[in-house]
Amino acid sequence: MTITIDRQRLQDWTPDLLVGAMVALLGLAEVWSDGLSGAPEALGTAVAVSMFRRRPGLALALAWAVFVLMWISNGEVMLVNLSFVLIAFGGARWGSRTVVALTGVSIPIGAAATTFVGIGGVIRDIDISAIKPVFDAAIGFTNSWQLAVVFLGAAVLMVPWFAGLSLRYSARAREEEVHKQAAEADAARAYTATELARDVHDVVGHSLAVILAQAESAQYLDDPSSLKQTMANIATSARTSLQDVREVLARTGGSTPPVRPQALDELIDGVRASGHEVLSSEIGTLRPLPPELSVVAFRVLQEMLTNAIKHGRRGSPVIVERHWDGELRIEVRNVIGTAHSGAGQGVEGMRRRLEAVGGRLDVRRRDEAGGPTYTTTAWVPVRSAP
Repeated sequence: MTITIDRQRLQDWTPDLLVGAMVALLGLAEVWSDGLSGAPEALGTAVAVSMFRRRPGLALALAWAVFVLMWISNGEVMLVNLSFVLIAFGGARWGSRTVVALTGVSIPIGAAATTFVGIGGVIRDIDISAIKPVFDAAIGFTNSWQLAVVFLGAAVLMVPWFAGLSLRYSARAREEEVHKQAAEADAARAYTATELARDVHDVVGHSLAVILAQAESAQYLDDPSSLKQTMANIATSARTSLQDVREVLARTGGSTPPVRPQALDELIDGVRASGHEVLSSEIGTLRPLPPELSVVAFRVLQEMLTNAIKHGRRGSPVIVERHWDGELRIEVRNVIGTAHSGAGQGVEGMRRRLEAVGGRLDVRRRDEAGGPTYTTTAWVPVRSAP
């Protein structure tokens, strides 16, 4: 037969077993002069104490078993029984809720039973003739000394019980704080990943739409100089896109850099350079925005123009309006050239960006004289840059 030893479990139990062995040795030494008559109680106490940390409920049950054995054998309270303070501490610190409650209730009951039921020859043999009148005068009860012993015994055990309870809730508070911090870190990582994917989608999607539009227009050009200019524009768009992606990746986990005030105009000019007609108007006084709002306005307009290029009718103008008032209202309208439901990832990304800063988004399809149009309107709250 092969015996398998769990080394980890043995290491976990080693300190408890050493404490139990020490209590056993002290208990046997205490009853040696009496012919080891109290050895079962001493060994039972040692076994109970050795479980105070790993099996607090079983330790409490064994402590009561030792109590009953002492009562049946008319034994005396031994000094090693003071090690029950470890059981009181362990029950409150590591026990279940039931064990915590049972340990707390057992302390005054055990102290009272030890005093009044008759267990504890040591107590009965103490000469109390000198102090008994003091208790009788103070409390006015014939056996006031017994009450004092009950309260003293309960207090001795209640101190470690309250200490264990305090450490229990302190440890639980620390664990909850650690879990909270871990959950916040996970949420931050998930948010960062979502933001990263959203930014890359906006940058790459817009650049590819512009490049595709430029490439499509190039096939109709016969003038070599115009063709050369269009290819130069494609190269510029590709380089700009690559630079934008690098900037997005470089600032992951860092602060959001501000967007230049002219960046919105540069977006519109880029779409014009791709061969699309853009009618742009701006009403009100331009106001500098803090970084988080300027980035939202930039990315939202970028996605609006991307959708207009991808789904707008070629040859029909893209209408861009910016209104500066109590808030910045950005509206992009184009005639629909290809099917577009308006419920794609880009639209959802715009909506989330805006909601994160207190803005909102409206997308709708209208049937007009020149054909069905697609209108996207974004409201960005206006707060002055610090």
